[in-house]
Amino acid sequence: MTQDIDLNQQLFARAQKVIPGGVNSPVRAFKAVGGTPRFVSKAQGAYFWDANGRRYTDYIGSWGPMILGHGHPAVVEAVQRAVLEGFSYGAPTEREVELAEEILKLVPSMDMVRLVSSGTEAGMSAIRLARGATGRKTLIKFEGCYHGHADALLVKAGSGLATFGNPTSAGVPPEVVQHTLVLEYNNVAQLEEAFSLHGPDVACLIIEPIAGNMNFVRASVPFMQRCRELCSQHGALLVFDEVMTGFRVGLQSAQGVYAESIPGFKPDMTVLGKVIGGGMPLAAFGGSRAVMEQLAPLGPVYQAGTLSGNPVATACGLATLREVQKPGFYEDLSRTTRLLVNGLTQAALGAEVPFCGDSEGGMFGFFLLDALPANYGQVMKTSNPRFNHLFHGLLDRGVYIAPALYEAGFVSAAHTEADIAATVAAAREVFETLPKA
Repeated sequence: MTQDIDLNQQLFARAQKVIPGGVNSPVRAFKAVGGTPRFVSKAQGAYFWDANGRRYTDYIGSWGPMILGHGHPAVVEAVQRAVLEGFSYGAPTEREVELAEEILKLVPSMDMVRLVSSGTEAGMSAIRLARGATGRKTLIKFEGCYHGHADALLVKAGSGLATFGNPTSAGVPPEVVQHTLVLEYNNVAQLEEAFSLHGPDVACLIIEPIAGNMNFVRASVPFMQRCRELCSQHGALLVFDEVMTGFRVGLQSAQGVYAESIPGFKPDMTVLGKVIGGGMPLAAFGGSRAVMEQLAPLGPVYQAGTLSGNPVATACGLATLREVQKPGFYEDLSRTTRLLVNGLTQAALGAEVPFCGDSEGGMFGFFLLDALPANYGQVMKTSNPRFNHLFHGLLDRGVYIAPALYEAGFVSAAHTEADIAATVAAAREVFETLPKA
């Protein structure tokens, strides 16, 4: 829509006066790519409309939850019914039991699950539980993996092998992260060294099995198998952060993908979010009965939340999980996502632009590189200026991808082959204008 006044700019100027940076989550501010954020006025199916009334094909889907697309009729109906019954009670409901049962049915590594309101809350609670259950202090995480903004997780690796981290955010005292050990993703030798040095004190190893916070980077099967072996050998808990991949990459999530290659594979604990809430604030963490019974009110590890198990959020999540279990859902979603990645790859190839991409289920990523990276250091070799050129070129053509090159993308069941073809055509035009160096 053409108009003299850009309402996005107006809203952003207003927002910056009352909200730090004008946004309530940093990446939304477009600081990585420049320009003015799009303020969304409505969304439906595979699209959203900004404050100016312009439509965009949406490849972030609220950063993953909207696996069915926006405004799916069955989900809307379930939420509307729940709203009429009440917004929140601060007391148990049957629906939260139903959602817990549904999650446990689909994720066989878990015997029990606790519902919470955000991925950060679920991640920090899982780590506290791991420490309480093992009586140990040390946490292993990997550079490029994001597990929420809890203090102990806002940490970056030092310069040597198996070094303890330093805070990467102001407001986090060094002593808070002194027991957080940060390793390189997909580095088996460094992993083995870390357990050799610190094994008796490692409470848990937490990992994004398919990292979506350094774009899209898979843990290799040998690396994941070694993570499992070393945790078992040293009595540490293997925690899968599936906030992003849970029910997004397959019906049994990423752990199901790895179980296909590693017989009997399963994590000790799982952190879930995004898809299980269907777009509402809802997350969860779960594991074996022995570990989960360490939680209050049964055990000594405390965790609580006023809105945990919220009746409207559980209605939304339950309706979403029932839809994704329909026959052929993930086969169709995977096919659409591969069609996008393959189309973009061919378009880049035709324009002689270095490009590589990967996908699993409805989650994808691409890099302006000749080969897929295996860790954060390799991801950092991507050219920011060229990505920014691509981002704005697509945005100008009505295609909305993540406004940062370190974020994965998402396809929904609402995306059609026509949407994919239009996106690839737009990308082909932009690739032709992309600087070659």
